[in-house]
Amino acid sequence: MHIFGDSISGNCLKVKYTADILGLPYQWHETNILEGESRTDDFLALNPQGQVPVIQLDEGSTLAQSNAIIRYLAAGSVLLPDDPWQQAKVDEWLFWEQYSHEPYVAVCRFHMRYLNRSAQERDAWRVERGEAALDYMEQVLTQQLWLANEQFSIADIALYAYTSMAEE
Repeated sequence: MHIFGDSISGNCLKVKYTADILGLPYQWHETNILEGESRTDDFLALNPQGQVPVIQLDEGSTLAQSNAIIRYLAAGSVLLPDDPWQQAKVDEWLFWEQYSHEPYVAVCRFHMRYLNRSAQERDAWRVERGEAALDYMEQVLTQQLWLANEQFSIADIALYAYTSMAEE
């Protein structure tokens, strides 16, 4: 398997972390989004959306979108329960991460760390929603050890990636 990703991206790191935890063999292809490497003809042949991460399986098929990828990689493993209800609880967190966490925490981080904007230049509404997301996670994790169920899952990996970088 080949993973195309930018190691500054939490979305890409989710895929790397999942593959590493599962012990899956892969070749990492660093794809620098700031230098336009996700906009080349070769890359666009893998993912016409021009986004990372993307995996390419050995037979050539490709899959994009970090949470779709980690869900695919985790199928049949301890990181994604077999029970449909427990899978739905994992999915609940994966959808929440992309709608209520990543657009705020990750975007503020990107603006400051990679576009060299100051903390004062952040959108106040984005900061407020990011802090609310982090507060919500903290509240949940004071009541239980893992986010979705009673065991570590891809929900925890998905939320760890950008949460671990929130101070940036």
